[in-house]
Formats: sequence, C-alpha cells, structure tokens
Amino acid sequence: MIVSIEGILERATPLTAIINAGGLGYLVNIPVSTAAKLPANGEKVKLHTHAVYREDSQSLYGFANEQERNFFQLLIEKVSGVGPKVGISMMSKLELPSLLSAIGSEDAVLLAKTPGIGKKTAERVIIELKDKLGAFSQSAGASALPGFVSDANAPAKAGVNHTDDAILALLALGYKQNEASKAVGKAVDALGPNASTEALIKAALG
Repeated sequence: MIVSIEGILERATPLTAIINAGGLGYLVNIPVSTAAKLPANGEKVKLHTHAVYREDSQSLYGFANEQERNFFQLLIEKVSGVGPKVGISMMSKLELPSLLSAIGSEDAVLLAKTPGIGKKTAERVIIELKDKLGAFSQSAGASALPGFVSDANAPAKAGVNHTDDAILALLALGYKQNEASKAVGKAVDALGPNASTEALIKAALG
C-alpha cells in the first residue's frame, strides 16, 4: 500500500496533482481543500495517500494530512454507495472539521448538498460513521503542513483562466454545465476577477 508520496509538484488542477518522485510522474487525485494548500509548481510537496486497485485501473488519492486521508479511507470502506469519486466530492464540498461536525450532529441535509450524495446516502454516512469518529480531532485539517501554502484566497496566478478551471472542477464533482457556470459566475461577482481558482470553487460550492 502506498501511504504517502513526496517529490516535486510538476502541475496541479483543483482536483489533481502531478508529482515527480524518483523520476516518475504520479497523477494524484485530490480534493479542492488539498489543492488550495499546494505549493507552487516546481516546489517540494508531500501528500498522504490512499491507493485504489481495480482490475482495469489503479488510482492514487492524496491529502494534506493523515487525518484527511484516514477519514477518506473510512468513508469509502464503511459506507455503502460511497466510492472514491463521491468521497473526493464530499471532501471538496466540506472541509474535514465541517464534515465531522455534520456527521456528529446528524445533519443529513448539509451532507446531501454534495453532488452525488442524496438524502439516503447522507443518512447512511451518519449511521455508519457517527460512532467511529473518536480518533479525529475537531481541528483536523485546519492547519497547513510544511510544503503547503496556507491561504486559499491568495491572489490568482497570472496567465491562468481561473473561471474556466473552477467550472471544470465543479463539472468533475457532478454539477451540470449550467449549474457550474451559474455558481462560478456568482462567485466571481462576489470575490472579484483576481480570486484564485480554489477561492472561486469554495464560494461556488458554498
């Protein structure tokens, strides 16, 4: 099992990172919350990972810290109907402290706002995980780790179409084209044209 990967960040999108480790480029699927903490391209980074092996594919999922990785593992292994794609979507919609709070308070309505999660699945998440969260601190995921930037609202990088990137990320999370465009448009109106991709995604998901 691959539990972590450390190397040079070659490039990233809101939902993926390509990390060069030992001369090999690894494609790592990440939630928006992790993308917001990545350093600049060309800098060293470490992600805590979970590997999913299937007959026709191998996928790697990465997170900024072990608690986020461990929650992801618990989520996709214990809750029927929640696979890696839905797990990433949930952790992009809500950061770990909010997820823990929603599960602990049995807030199925909030969980069901995640693309791909209906009311019944949200209720299953609560039933299966509520009594298994003792190992997770309420401050989980709140701080940046060495090698990560800490501000998701940092100014946008020049030469990048952050609006299009944000829309593509929402489409990957299960939104329809018109829903994604409308949500990101509202985020741009609220945050301004210089907002980062991650800030736009967070506002659109909110």
